Order: sequence, then C-alpha cells, then structure tokens
Amino acid sequence: MAAPHDPLGSFRDEAIFLLEEALHSLRQEEARAQVRAQLAPAPQGKGDFTYATFPLAKALRQAPPAIAQQIVAALPASPRLAAKAEGPYVNFSVEPEALAKATLEAVSSLGVRYGTHPATGQTIIVEHTSANPNGPFHVGRARNPIVGDTTARVLRAAGHDVTTEYYVNDMGKQVAILSWGLKNLKPSDVAPTDRQKVDHQNVGYYQKANELQEKDAKIAAEIGASLHRFEGGDRATAQSFREAVTLVLTGMRESLARLNVHMDRYSWESEYVFNGAVQQVVEKLKKVPIAHQDETGSWYLDLSGYGIAGRSSRWTFLRKDGTSLYTTRDLAYHQDKFSRAGRAVNVLGEDHKLTVQQLDIALDLLGVSRHPDVLWISFVSLPEGKMSTRRNRVVFIDDLMDEAVARAKEEVAKRRPELPEAEQDLIAETVGIGALRFNIVSVQSEKSITFRWEEALSFEGDSAPFVMYAHARAASILKKAAEEGAQPHANASLLREPSERALVTAIARFPGAIRVAADELKPHAMAGYAVDLANAFNAFYRDCPVMLADAQLRGARLALVAAARQTLANALGILGVVAPESM
Repeated sequence: MAAPHDPLGSFRDEAIFLLEEALHSLRQEEARAQVRAQLAPAPQGKGDFTYATFPLAKALRQAPPAIAQQIVAALPASPRLAAKAEGPYVNFSVEPEALAKATLEAVSSLGVRYGTHPATGQTIIVEHTSANPNGPFHVGRARNPIVGDTTARVLRAAGHDVTTEYYVNDMGKQVAILSWGLKNLKPSDVAPTDRQKVDHQNVGYYQKANELQEKDAKIAAEIGASLHRFEGGDRATAQSFREAVTLVLTGMRESLARLNVHMDRYSWESEYVFNGAVQQVVEKLKKVPIAHQDETGSWYLDLSGYGIAGRSSRWTFLRKDGTSLYTTRDLAYHQDKFSRAGRAVNVLGEDHKLTVQQLDIALDLLGVSRHPDVLWISFVSLPEGKMSTRRNRVVFIDDLMDEAVARAKEEVAKRRPELPEAEQDLIAETVGIGALRFNIVSVQSEKSITFRWEEALSFEGDSAPFVMYAHARAASILKKAAEEGAQPHANASLLREPSERALVTAIARFPGAIRVAADELKPHAMAGYAVDLANAFNAFYRDCPVMLADAQLRGARLALVAAARQTLANALGILGVVAPESM
C-alpha cells in the first residue's frame, strides 16, 4: 500500500491489489501483471478509478461487459472501496469517510511537506535559462527561467535530488563584443539608461560595439583575435571576458531572484576549455569515421547519414584557426553533467532543435550512452510584436515585472484602500510577480504564448490571483475562527455534503498530480491542478457555511479549510508563487 503521504494513492494501490487477486483467480496472469499500468482515473461521475476489460476479450472469449461482471464477482471484499461493472469497465469508488479521514490526517501530519514524495535516490541536473550574459533578460526569454525553475520544484517534490544549473557562455563572440565595448567605449558613446541596474547600464556597450564591428572590419578582427587568444589560454583575455560577464550576470541574477528563481550552480563554459575537456572531445571526434578536414583546415562531421540534410549535415567542431565551437564545448559540459548525475534535463527554446539533434549524434559517436531529456519551450511574445537585444528593439523582463507590480498595485488600491501603502506595495509585489510566473507556466511549454495583462492579473479563472485569493480566503476563515475561540477538529464522519467530499478528493489528488507532472515533465499541469483545487474550495465556501454551522460541524469544516489552505500554499510553492495571507 502507498505511504500515508499519498492518501488517494493508498486507495489506488488497494484497487490494484483487488484486481490482481481477481485476475489471478480467473487465471489471467498476463493481464494481472499489467494492472498497475492500466488502472486509470475514472471519468467524472464514474467513481475514482477505472479498469477497461477490452484486452481480456480474446483470452476469455467473452464480451467486455460480461468480463467486467465476472471480475467484480471475483474481487475480494473491501470496506474502503466499492466496485461496479459499468459496460466494459470496472469502476471503483472510494468510501468517502475513509478518504476524508486519510486525507485530513496526511495534511495535518505533514504540513508543508504534504504532497511531496519520499526520496527516490535519483539525481537530476536541470539546466535552464543559460542566456548569453551580454545584457538583461528580454521578455521573449522569460519562459525559460520560469518553466525551468518550476520543473525543478516539481521534480524535487517527486522525491528526486535536483540541482539547477546555469551554463554561462563566457567565451562566445557576444561576450567578446561586450568585453571589447567595455574596454574601448566611453559612457558618452552608449545610449543612456534610467534603470540603475548593472546589466541595463552595460547592455549599451554591447549594442554599440556590435554596431561598430558590423561596419568596421578592423574592430571585427580585434574581436576575433581576442577569441583566439582566449581559447589559446591567454589569462589576461580570459580575465577581461570573465569580468565583463560577471558584471552583467550580477544584474541578471537580481532579475532571477525577483522572479523567485535561484540557481544551485553556475557552470562556466571556459572551464571546459582550460581543464582540457574540450580538447579531449576534439581529439576523439577527429578519430570517428565521419570526421573530415576541409581545404581550409576546419574539422567537421558529415551527418548526412543520420537524416540531416543540406548545409546542416556538415557540422563543424573545430575552426581552421584551432578554436572550438559552442556545441563542441557543450559536449564536454554534458559529459561532465553525466558524471555528476543520473539524469540531465535541459530546458531549451525550440530554435535549438537542430543543435540538440547534432549533440545527440556526437554523444553517440563519443561513446556516451546517455542523452539529455529536453523540455522544449516556445518563446513569449507581447501583442506589440517581436524583440531583439542586438538591435535594441526589446522589452526586458525587468520592465515586465515592474508593469505587473504596478498594475497589481492599482487593483489592490481599489480593493483594499484601507490598507497602509507599505502593505499595499507588499501585496502588489506578491500578486504581480506571482501572476507573471503562473500565467507563463500555465500554458504547455511547447505551445506559443502571447502575454496579456487582462489574463495574468484576473481574479477569475485560470490565474494566480484566483488561486492566491482562495488561499487568502481560507486563511481569513481560520483567523476569524481563532479569534472566536473555534478550533479545527477532524471528524471525517461529519463531512457528507457533495462540495465537502469534492474538496477532500481535490486535496487528496495533490501527491498524484505531482507524480504525473514530474514523470511526464509537464510543469503546466501543476498550474491546472492549483486552479482545480481553488475551484473546489470556492464551491465548498459557497455551499457549506463554516462559522454558521453547529460546533461539531464547524470544527470538521475548519479542519477541511485548514487542509485546503495548506494544500493551496504547497501547490503555489511548487509553482514558485507566494501564498498570501490577505489580498
């Protein structure tokens, strides 16, 4: 049976046991071995779990509805589960009082840990964000840190040992351009910025230097020469690159912190050059059968035999001047990741699909048996159109966060004018940033998203404010009860109303929702669960007055409110959203 951390899961395990026993008595051992994989959540109104009998029709030479009847007759008796044959399905319904008792006990005993699973022993590195450190994050890239951070939170809640990493490109051409600009340009040469944040103050140097090197071959040559010196081991050049990157990265990390995104590790691309790992990759690739050297002296792999056509089939891994390319260095980084963890998960924009295909082929050629799991994301756009850091046509994440908080402040001021301004500001920051994170992660990552304020900041429907308000409402009920001397008392036998039982079921689903979101790498599913839970709580609030009930029922309902509040807080926490006590 499942551990107490997963109340609904314990009933699912019991249903599996009962089915296995019934199928064993019917001598259907092959089907018996498949029960765990085939038992599914039941459709609305059909109980809690369902088992389809179609696969047994051939072996038993009976119609599926008749098989369902036969299985129900062979099931061992259970006081906690009721089974019913409905057409070709065996549907199980959990005894409501037993589920309520198990759920309230689980939430009460585990508190902030409710929903999380025991340690699995699996180590996972989740690499996300990894944007070039040449300027502030722009809105188009906002999805990566939010989806990546939420994915890591989901995997941790599922019991895995997760490390989040940012792979810092500190030696590519964009960094060389930034370094040249910081060294050669004066403040008067670059466009001024009103924002007193180091990444904003320095992006102008990159933009101006890029403009100059596109027009001036001499500057372009200087920048190219610095790249060659860097990879050749010139420490002075390496130091100037690292200083430029660190300067901008400081501001980028401030933006991540405001988004409630925190990295466990920053891996520097140059380290894999200086420690010899990249050179080892190059020497091994030179020896594979599809490696060739062209007339200029560059080395490449001919990938035409791997289904890659056209110009992309020629993958250069070493330039004629002896310098490596980004993907060559990425191979060294991935070998390092596989030495430190059992699994690597990369959160990447869909524009990297060809690069990942080439990476996978090269890993195979190097004899690396494992490949990273990739969570693909489409970029975020605004109704106004596309953005470009290089051309200075951009809306930065910092601008988006400021706007989110400003709009949230307007809403808070209208709804809670009696609050001191400092408290309004605190709520606005919580709601604004939470709305931004929730709105972006709630859409399946592969689907494109256009960020719209009216959706993100809505207090109705699929939004952070809607879920946050449900939590604040639950907290308010508990606060009022405490002031009046009323205490929660978990008497599950008194929770008989449909809305009470629906809320119990929604709370009980939480651990299973985490497991599915983690197994399928679908962080957006947690946002969907949070909305479902808030809907169930609001229906309960509408149908079942808490403080007006008699003392015993009031105590039972307060216990249910406390369980709902805790589960809402835990669900929001996995989404990286603060659960406010008031709104």
